[in-house]
Amino acid sequence: MIDPALLRAEPEVVRASLLARREDPAVVDRALAADQVRRDAIVHFETLRAEQNAHGKIVAAASKEDKAVLIAAAQDLAERVKIAEKVATEAGENFTRVAGGIGNIIIDGVPAGGEENFVTLREVGDVPAFDFEPRDHLELGEMLGAIDMLRGTKVSGSRFYFLSGIGARLEIALMSLALDRALEAGFTPLITPTLVNPAIMQGTGFLGAHSDEIYYLPADDLYLTGTSEVALAGFHADEILDLTNGPKRYAGWSTCYRREAGSYGKDTRGILRVHQFNKLEMFSYCAPAEAETEHDRLVAWQEEMMQLLGLSYRVIDVAAGDLGSSAARKFDIEAWIPTQGTYRELTSTSNCTTFQARRLNIRHRPDGGATETVATLNGTLATTRWLVAILETHQNANGSVAIPDALRPYLGGLAVAEPLS
Repeated sequence: MIDPALLRAEPEVVRASLLARREDPAVVDRALAADQVRRDAIVHFETLRAEQNAHGKIVAAASKEDKAVLIAAAQDLAERVKIAEKVATEAGENFTRVAGGIGNIIIDGVPAGGEENFVTLREVGDVPAFDFEPRDHLELGEMLGAIDMLRGTKVSGSRFYFLSGIGARLEIALMSLALDRALEAGFTPLITPTLVNPAIMQGTGFLGAHSDEIYYLPADDLYLTGTSEVALAGFHADEILDLTNGPKRYAGWSTCYRREAGSYGKDTRGILRVHQFNKLEMFSYCAPAEAETEHDRLVAWQEEMMQLLGLSYRVIDVAAGDLGSSAARKFDIEAWIPTQGTYRELTSTSNCTTFQARRLNIRHRPDGGATETVATLNGTLATTRWLVAILETHQNANGSVAIPDALRPYLGGLAVAEPLS
């Protein structure tokens, strides 16, 4: 949720952010009106409550002859206080609902527009070239006995799969490499719950425009998470953190679930866009003033992984209309996929500033003074989808795949994955 003080003091900043996101700025006026109603209702309630407290002292000190009349007045006042409290509560809920529809205020420099309006910041590595017709990751995966889409569909339906043999080992190796890199960078590892309650899902901003992407279990009133970011954001809900030694960083390992609603017909071949996958997610809590620097650190750790895996990639500054509600800025890293002849997203990292933490009531106390809301950031350090780029980039003419040096220690020194006979 955006800062109500910013909404009141600089509504034009909020409107400009909405326009950059290609969203209707009229919501700003509705939010301001709802805020005024909320504040007036709170003042009315608090005035009546103060009057009630004062009247109570008069009743206590009154003579027996006067008390009957005063008690009747007190009962009437108590009813008015109860009504005023209900009105204030409803006004607060209405303001939260209206203001909750406003996405995070974008950071200066974020490109305006939609998905196609991203800005390329850099391209790293040479695009792979082959003296043979390269195979796509699914054909390679089937030759290696690594990916089984047919049985995944038989067991669970479309967009499900089995990783078997070297495929399963490669994913575990990839995740283990990422975890080791995270540990070296000072992250605390967490294996997170993959079911969360509505308050946590709402607090992280995932129940907005893309709520149809989320699996929901109505009998339990719980949501399956599409990223451990959700659980990691809720980890410190309603807490005051000690950030005197710098950001608190966590690496969350979890299975993730996405309905992929609206993606009918897109990436139906292979494991690029699936309903279930594993992911290691970086998550950082820091002082708001440090958030942009921390964002650059997360990107640097992601790029290190790309380079360790020998992948060619580009880093893009995602346009405002493609950020999602919580991010104020997002950098995607896209790896070159040879058989598609283009870059495809492997990882993204978002600076959510104070948007999530304000909803979740996560604060710190700078210099021992008054508390302030922390900033939260997240970024993927490894996920199943990366196998697509690894297999296609490092393939050989006979269908074998060279194992990147960084993964070999996790595979018993295996240098080449050979096709099954």
